[in-house]
Amino acid sequence: MDVPGVVPAQVRDSVRALVGHAERYVLVSSVSAYRDWPAVPVTEESPLLVGDPDEDPGAWQWGRGVYGRLKAGAEAALRRDLPPDRLLIIRPGVILGPGEYSGRLTWWLSRVARGGRMLAPGRSGRPIQPVDVRELARFVLDLIGRQASGTYNVAAPAGHATFGGMLDACRTVTGGEAEFVWAGDDWLHSQGVREWTELPLWRMAADTWQVDASRSHRMGLRCRPLEQTVRDTWAWLTAGGRPVDDPRRALHGIDPARETTLLAAWLTNHVATPE
Repeated sequence: MDVPGVVPAQVRDSVRALVGHAERYVLVSSVSAYRDWPAVPVTEESPLLVGDPDEDPGAWQWGRGVYGRLKAGAEAALRRDLPPDRLLIIRPGVILGPGEYSGRLTWWLSRVARGGRMLAPGRSGRPIQPVDVRELARFVLDLIGRQASGTYNVAAPAGHATFGGMLDACRTVTGGEAEFVWAGDDWLHSQGVREWTELPLWRMAADTWQVDASRSHRMGLRCRPLEQTVRDTWAWLTAGGRPVDDPRRALHGIDPARETTLLAAWLTNHVATPE
């Protein structure tokens, strides 16, 4: 079971070492491997990025647009050396929950706990479909136990949660007295706010949260309410939980001084959108 496999050459070497010993190879890939995500909705049959199964980039950095291509290359390495019935590929969307190290939900929790007026991106009713890491782990282990093969997107179903609901849950569990100021997508973009990172999980592409995971749901994937994921993540943090070191965490979150400046500019020219 290969959870961290990203570099194609490493995945290639792994499968070649194990092909005579392991019944099945499980790779946790990503929806980032899809060529057209997040510009269009994706299913498991959507085209992938062109990935080299032998690529070894050496040192690589998050935020450089290479992750999806590398994941596609890792998948290609497996398909080259394994028959389909011995290969299980999992393509999750956004994964949240206790133990998170990438700095998405944990950043929002910390920011909401600080309170005061704060930027909220776009509109509160924007649908989102993150999956709890515990549901993902349970689903993968269940597939392994059933000797499943094939490819599965993993994401919450449509209508499962909204961005505003996530922030409301952050405010409830932290007890913070945050006031959400919902600034428009186009305006945030015009101000150079970096999508997906400065305001984590915000992206303008309409189909960011249109990952079809119906195949997984038919196979038994269940998604707990996002409010429970938020609550449990806050409980983990406040009990002394510490994320493992990861360079992605430094990419997430807006500088407080920049947020203050943006808030002032937005409120000078717009009426605050009701929460």
